[in-house]
Amino acid sequence: MIEAVIFDLDGTLLHREASIKRFATNQYERFYPYFSHIPKKCYVNRFITLDKRGYVWKDKVYQQMVKEFNVTGITPKQLLTDYLVQFKTNCILFPKVLKLLEALQERSLKLGIITNGQGPFQMDVIRKTGIFPFMDEVLVSEYEGIKKPDLEIFRSALDRLQVAAARSIFVGDHPQNDVHPAKKSGMISIWKRDAYWGSANADFIIDDMMELLPIIEDESFHIGMCKELSC
Repeated sequence: MIEAVIFDLDGTLLHREASIKRFATNQYERFYPYFSHIPKKCYVNRFITLDKRGYVWKDKVYQQMVKEFNVTGITPKQLLTDYLVQFKTNCILFPKVLKLLEALQERSLKLGIITNGQGPFQMDVIRKTGIFPFMDEVLVSEYEGIKKPDLEIFRSALDRLQVAAARSIFVGDHPQNDVHPAKKSGMISIWKRDAYWGSANADFIIDDMMELLPIIEDESFHIGMCKELSC
């Protein structure tokens, strides 16, 4: 039987594209006197492009934007500080995430998160979105000193949850950072489809978070897994 479900954060539970667009729009409006010479759409789109789906830290993003748009009166450091403070208030979860977590918790499953990123920043997001109370363990790469796709961070999560890899599911959107190491760790891998990445060699593929429940409750799947484990 499945005993634990572990999630990636950005792009899996958190709708990062929608969140970053909302944040950039609100930031433009908050600091309009400094950005009035830039069309709002241009500012937002450039921010999203330079952000590269979160893989470029915002100090570099703001340095580039201030330079490109000839922004005066406010510094990249001030804009970065605003990002650190305000991003969490603009976060949007994917549809039905809280409903799913409630359903999994009702089934007495252990829940966790493994996410790359800066410790305080990611924890602020996790708390502000309301998903923290559902989690038994949260591993953030900065705190752990290792990051995905290093298998050690997956093994650490399993140890803390006290579950076997074969009785655990990992759900993520990134083929190399999430799906591949989860499978290599012996976990059941579920790819939350993201067209940006094309495809992933996962055990299961979902488009909607609630599609997890039929997978977990599939008796034939559990019987096959039990035979493999000789239980």
